Order: sequence, then structure tokens, then C-alpha cells
Amino acid sequence: MITVISGTNRPNSRARQVASLYTSLLDELQTPHQLLDLAELPTDFMTEALYHNAGRHAGFNRLVHLAEQADKLVFVVPEYNCSFPGVLKTFIDGLPYPGGIRGKKAALVGLSAGQQGGILALNHLTDILMYLGTTVLPARVRLPGIDAHLTKTGELPHPLFLQLLREQAAALVSW
Repeated sequence: MITVISGTNRPNSRARQVASLYTSLLDELQTPHQLLDLAELPTDFMTEALYHNAGRHAGFNRLVHLAEQADKLVFVVPEYNCSFPGVLKTFIDGLPYPGGIRGKKAALVGLSAGQQGGILALNHLTDILMYLGTTVLPARVRLPGIDAHLTKTGELPHPLFLQLLREQAAALVSW
């Protein structure tokens, strides 16, 4: 099972649109998958689901379970202030440790309005995932200038971007 994670809690985000596109690529590959959208995080998860409250918040636990039951993960990560969204880090910090996503494989997709495609965000996330014992697929996809390429309906008509996503999805499935 592959869990595709939309790496921000921003409603109607571009990351969510790209995550949905990724799930359609997994459909084409006839691969079981599910979507974990951080926009579904309970608003009180930072105070009611972490640390001394670990394991006690049903809404947060539902999302944790989506990550835990996956063999492989896809992180679709927007660039926020030269890194990835803090809510993604907080979600990762709330996963059981050790455990959670230890021993899993992960593919990373970065997107940004700028021209670097979220490379700094992907580098930061790669360091954290490797520390947690999650193996990262070397083929990280970067989607720079995403605002100019992603349509309002969530389509990505950029042939190179689609090719890179298809190749990564195929590599993740066969890995």
C-alpha cells in the first residue's frame, strides 16, 4: 500500500492537487494507494494529540494510521520559506517513535512558485526521513514555477513534469 501525503494543511492547496494527480498515476499502474491530506488534521492536534496526549486523539490517530499502514509513502511538499511546511514537521513529530514510518520507503515531490522546485524543502525533509529510518528514493521530482503550470482544475499539462512524475511513480512501485 502506498500512502500519498499532501504536505500542507492549507485548504485547496496546489500540493493537494498534485497529490491527487499522483494518485491517478498510481491508478494507471494498478497499485493500491490512499491519500493522507494534512488539511484533514484536527485543529487542536498540536495541543491535544502530541507528547503526553499521544495516542489519545481519534482524529489525529486516523491520519497516523494511514501513514503507519503504508509500505511506501509519497510526500508532495510545497516550499514554505525555503523549507517545508511546519505542519508537516509537526505531523511527523507526532508519529510514534521509534516506529511510525521507520523502515518504509518514500518518494518526494517538491513544488514551488520559484525556480528551484522546492529543492531546499526536499533536502530538509530527506535529512529528517533518513534520521527516522525511512529510505528515500533518489529520484526526487521538483516542480518549479508550479503556478504557471497547474491549472485551476488541478491538471498539469506540462509534458516534462508529467513524465518525471510517471517515472518516479513507476520506480516507487517497482522498488
